Amino acid sequence: MTVAELTPWVVFLVGVAALLILDIGVLSRRSEIMSTRSALLWSAMWIALGLSFSLAVWAWRGGVAAQEYLAGYLIEESLSIDNLFVFMIVFGSLGIALRYQRKVLFWGILGAIVLRGTFIFVGVSILERFEWVIYLFGALLVFTAYRLIRSHGVQVDPERNPMVRIARRLFPIDVDYEGNAFTVRKAGRRMLTPLVIALVAVESADIVFAVDSVPAVLAVTSDPFVAFTSNVAAILGLRALYFALAGSLQRFQYLSWGLAFVLGFVGFKMLLSKVIHVPIWVSLAVIVAAVGGAILVSLWMTRGGAQAAEAEPPEAEPAPEAEAKPAPEAEAAEAEPAPEAEPPPEKPDA
Repeated sequence: MTVAELTPWVVFLVGVAALLILDIGVLSRRSEIMSTRSALLWSAMWIALGLSFSLAVWAWRGGVAAQEYLAGYLIEESLSIDNLFVFMIVFGSLGIALRYQRKVLFWGILGAIVLRGTFIFVGVSILERFEWVIYLFGALLVFTAYRLIRSHGVQVDPERNPMVRIARRLFPIDVDYEGNAFTVRKAGRRMLTPLVIALVAVESADIVFAVDSVPAVLAVTSDPFVAFTSNVAAILGLRALYFALAGSLQRFQYLSWGLAFVLGFVGFKMLLSKVIHVPIWVSLAVIVAAVGGAILVSLWMTRGGAQAAEAEPPEAEPAPEAEAKPAPEAEAAEAEPAPEAEPPPEKPDA
């Protein structure tokens, strides 16, 4: 690889490293809990950076590569919303407090960057040597699209995750631990905390998502630099996007249909690559229309539920429990006089 070919890689990796250092070294120390407003601002910044990097790709690789980058970025950004559902399910099932989720997500995203890079380079290498594998990738994407439609979204159970089970068997877990450390020493014994289990669940879920997203991005570009940078640019903003949408993720009920359409489209594009050539701008238009339409339909169809959720105060739900408590107390109060009524038989004995 020449210096001219290596320069874009060095510039991009140095930029990513600087952003990650800024994140964990400065921003994470200011506040452990990211507010929704702050998360929205950071999400907008990450998206702006991701989209604007297409200009650098255009300067280094040309206009076609820039369009391929945008298509890959939009595919990965759209599929990343499924990752947000996984984050929410994992943290909820393991009882990870909001102020500790940020640390897990940081290391999860760092691991995802390494995994995606590995998957992309392996995938490109395989396609270069065995061209027929493109049909396997296409069939995999079409099957994934069918599975998304049939299952109506993401279904994850961290306790049934094989990697989580292995971690629980090999290492002692301190279930009562509260803090932001991954390990803790108790009674002279080093133990893992629930944060490690959450990180293992997040990373193993990303492996599953990579099996779908990497073939999808390779359907629009065969350039490893374009595929890698588009994936990483989308992944970097995942944490801010999670905190920005965590309260409204349930409203994206029809997003899986849009994602299924995109995966099915790129899958058939791979299967028919020798017969039909689909211009990259058509792929861009299909991705934007499918995902954007699914999001708009989801928000429109769930607008009543969102208004109802805002109208009902969260204190309204515990009311039935508060009413249910006096019943046992009343029964206990009624049950207590019965034993007090027994002393009269004792008086004749006196």
